[in-house]
Amino acid sequence: MKIQFNIRYFALAVILFITEVLIALYINDQFVRPYVGDVLVVILIYCFVKAFVNLPVLKTTIGVLLFAYLIETLQYFQFVKRVGLEHSRLANVVIGNYFAWEDIWAYTIGAVIILLAERGKL
Repeated sequence: MKIQFNIRYFALAVILFITEVLIALYINDQFVRPYVGDVLVVILIYCFVKAFVNLPVLKTTIGVLLFAYLIETLQYFQFVKRVGLEHSRLANVVIGNYFAWEDIWAYTIGAVIILLAERGKL
């Protein structure tokens, strides 16, 4: 693992973060907010990691995908409630509290988009 700042990935992470915030603040529909937001969050985390650490694409993608699956698993077990943070807006936004198989699919689609984009297929 080599620590190395990459402005391209950092800029993409910033753009994706702003996009996620705008989705959270202004879009309340049944498609973009729940699905596109979940696809983009995997790409956002990937870009953020790659902005600071030079790791292989596949290993980084798998690591980010497993992290997303972990967060979704914590939702399944109602982690936020179990640790007494159910009244914390931040905990509910960052970790979430509702498990959904659709989210697992959205994270997986995000990972596939990463792999295709990194291989120049998009």
